[in-house]
Amino acid sequence: MYRITYLISAIIIIMAFSACNKRPKQNTKQPNLVYIFPDQMRKQAMNFWDTPQFKGGIRTKADPVKTPQLDSFAKEAVVLTNAVSNCPLCSPHRGSLFSGLYPGKSGVALNCNAERPISSLREDAICISDVLAEENYNLAYFGKWHLDFPTPNDPVNPGHYVDPRRPAWDTYSPKEKRHGFDYWYSYGTWDVHKDPHYYDTDGNRYDPKEWSPKHEANQVISYLKNEKGQRDNNKPFAIFVSMNPPHNPYNSIDDCLEEDYEHYKNTPLNELLHRDNANPNMAKAQSAPFYFANVTGVDREFGRIVQQLKDMGEYENTIVVFSSDHGETMCSQNIKDPKNNIFTEAFDVPFIIKWPELQEGFTDNLLLGTPDIMPTLLGLMGYEDKIPEEVQGTNYAGVLQKKEAYRRPKSALYIRNVNGEKNDEGLVQSYFPVARGIKTHQYTLELVIDENKQLKKTRLYNDDADPYQMNDLAVDKNDPIVKELLQEMAYWLKKSDDPWYNERILSDWISYDDK
Repeated sequence: MYRITYLISAIIIIMAFSACNKRPKQNTKQPNLVYIFPDQMRKQAMNFWDTPQFKGGIRTKADPVKTPQLDSFAKEAVVLTNAVSNCPLCSPHRGSLFSGLYPGKSGVALNCNAERPISSLREDAICISDVLAEENYNLAYFGKWHLDFPTPNDPVNPGHYVDPRRPAWDTYSPKEKRHGFDYWYSYGTWDVHKDPHYYDTDGNRYDPKEWSPKHEANQVISYLKNEKGQRDNNKPFAIFVSMNPPHNPYNSIDDCLEEDYEHYKNTPLNELLHRDNANPNMAKAQSAPFYFANVTGVDREFGRIVQQLKDMGEYENTIVVFSSDHGETMCSQNIKDPKNNIFTEAFDVPFIIKWPELQEGFTDNLLLGTPDIMPTLLGLMGYEDKIPEEVQGTNYAGVLQKKEAYRRPKSALYIRNVNGEKNDEGLVQSYFPVARGIKTHQYTLELVIDENKQLKKTRLYNDDADPYQMNDLAVDKNDPIVKELLQEMAYWLKKSDDPWYNERILSDWISYDDK
């Protein structure tokens, strides 16, 4: 009797221990993928950072935003606290996201518009969608694409641009440029949130007169339900959803939904912009309630898509990611440019990933860069051997899966390019690599060059001691800390085959041959 009682007690203890140390679930089906990335949503604009579970996940105050859907999702997911957009602009980020290449190799070194024929996603690049198409996935893309050089190829009005602006930014992407996506409901880039337009798989145009994230969520939900036979129910699916808000414009109720604006309209600007480095007296400060309203609206639409996955029983077999192209300064550092800078508000991005094989409700300080996303997702999905040899990013699936002794990066590269030479027609023929930088867990360093490729300016911040980056430190290239940062920069410049490495720019500062 004693032995039986002892045995039962032992079993209960083992079961309790197992419950308290829940191991990730193992799936045998091909996993689905849903990747949602609103544009220009900064990492700080998520309410859960201020909750007990995630308090201290970032060094600074969180924005006073309402994001109940992301708050719930984060508790089920792995939340990265140091993911970055290496080149924090829409098009370069997207090129790296899909190809696993840095901007100099993806073909997308600058934002795509009709004056920049040199900046367009390479048709021969093997993107994550190309790989998954070969693995018999349904591939669907919804929303903003912004990866192609605009040409006069309007399918509704042949021989004309789809964009009346000059230079044209918006464009139509024909089937041969969609990299394996067999279902298409997209546009190039068009910043009128309540009057969006889309081209479908066959080039038909739609003008729904509806706030774009809501309309796109409706389309995604219809696709998931397969209401119109949009996909093969016998195949797994991979869906990318790019919502334009909270990207500017964010100037009035014309740019967001009134129900979301209600949360912020009566809050004083100094309370909305309560970060230590923010200036609520800038003219742009008036945009804050509309920006945060769009964040709240995007949160709701993200939640609707997640709920549909749950309702159809596919949530547990779907890798769900929430991220963004880049952040938004929103009056921090007294600068108007919302992006394309190394400050944490623009350079850092949200990255939350849910998958039953990953532990729930954890933060990780992995310095994930944009080119790492494509190989990491393929690694998680079981296609590590399908990662193209050309890929420059790293597969960090092992880090997310908490495998022992998996190598983690010590730093991440920052890239800023501008227009280079132009021809007689005003078309950009090259890009100029005006700045490069490095971020570690403690420091941020930027080097800026002039037109002669000589050092023009430096920035250095101790992010532990100065989390709002308000104290720009003097930079001595012989200082041991700076030397270590420059060594890290040399490593990444070589790995990415960057112009700075190839031309040995600032070789009196950076020891390229040491790495």
